[in-house]
Amino acid sequence: MDAILDAAGPGRPAAAPTGTPPCPAAAADSPLRGHPRGEPGPAADAGRAADAGRAADAGRASGTPPSADGAAPSGGAAPSGGAPADAGPARPAVTELRLSAFGPHRAAAFPLGPVTLFTGPSGSGKTQALDAYRALAALASGATLREAFPDPGSRVPEGALPDGGGRRGFRLGCTVDGPCGPVRLDLAVQAEPVLRIAGERLSQDGRILLTTALRDPRRRTVEAAWFTGGTVGVTRAPMPDDRLGTGLLPLRVAGSTAGQRRVLAAAEQVVVALRAVFACDPDPGRMRAPVPAGEGRLRTDCGNLADVLRRTRHECGTRHALLAGAARTGCAGPVAGLDVRAAGRAAAHGAGLVAAVLDRGPGRPPTGLDRLGAGELRFLALALVLLTGPGVLEVDPAAELLSARQALTVLADGLDRGLDRRQSAELLRLALLSGGRGHIRLVAAVGEHTAGTGRGVPGVSVVDLSP
Repeated sequence: MDAILDAAGPGRPAAAPTGTPPCPAAAADSPLRGHPRGEPGPAADAGRAADAGRAADAGRASGTPPSADGAAPSGGAAPSGGAPADAGPARPAVTELRLSAFGPHRAAAFPLGPVTLFTGPSGSGKTQALDAYRALAALASGATLREAFPDPGSRVPEGALPDGGGRRGFRLGCTVDGPCGPVRLDLAVQAEPVLRIAGERLSQDGRILLTTALRDPRRRTVEAAWFTGGTVGVTRAPMPDDRLGTGLLPLRVAGSTAGQRRVLAAAEQVVVALRAVFACDPDPGRMRAPVPAGEGRLRTDCGNLADVLRRTRHECGTRHALLAGAARTGCAGPVAGLDVRAAGRAAAHGAGLVAAVLDRGPGRPPTGLDRLGAGELRFLALALVLLTGPGVLEVDPAAELLSARQALTVLADGLDRGLDRRQSAELLRLALLSGGRGHIRLVAAVGEHTAGTGRGVPGVSVVDLSP
């Protein structure tokens, strides 16, 4: 359990492990190795540059979409250290997902662009890839390991042998690009016999800013060390072994030195990008019945679609009109608009019920959503998600940053399930429309037909998991 997470240190490919993922340790050139007392260390100037980059970024116009070209190279290599600290996009975004040993994936690195489609046969790991992203998002939001991985044994690679202590686990990570430049987060999780974090590493430009390691299996803590700079060099303290250390740094680091500010800036960038996630899986069976008028925030199953349409119709006429235009493409028959009608009162609470309808135009009776097919309902819900944002979706983004400076990532497993080619193509068009503004990013698992539509389209990345 005391081996290095990437045995060769930052910047080299990780070997596919057996047993429990090893813990991270500081590389030889890491600032966590410490420096003579009184010397700031090699990362201090870079930390000041990162601070200057953040200030310069505040003056840049927002809206630049993150580029897939900014992701780290395939194979888990560390980002180049030659880029200036302020070279990243204004909105933090995950530009690479790494599954070093996770389910069926071994030593895999997937670049993520504004629109990323995972495709491949059943069992190829599409859902596992999205589950890994969703778990990292949950951990960044403060969830425990058990909440993020309710079935950790299913994440252990098949055939992975336990070590001498009977321990097995899995490894995953990501790269987040933003105002600070690319920042890497790598996580090793022990799944058996006890679920706990075996090691975590936060690094930038090949230098480790935070590392944690499980030193004493009898304690429910890990030993954490983060770069401080100044006369101290490194700060060490215990952290819980069931929560993401990167998310806890703002509670531990004062930010009084350039090194501390660099660590805080990198941690904030990772947390902001990971927290801004909306996992969407529309359930047509829940969308047909009238719903109580409420706050109008769309749930992940989209069962309260009618209530959200009521809100968008009154609060955002432009987006509501775009949605009506999409409905003309994705729904059968003529569509003049989308409307919401009162539908009685709920017996339990006396709340007013609302039902959504398709306006068929003058002289034609409207069509209630209860009469639409499952594919039409899924299409409408997904189109609404891609045209709105955190204020309308039931998501809890980081409060430390204005929503205008955050990019929301929509996760959709089976995006095109039950849809025809025309509907799938329209959803890709809407995703690119929102992605071009930098507001929405899409990571989805799709079938081959939708993947074929996306191939060759600028802004769409297709990850083929076929053997």
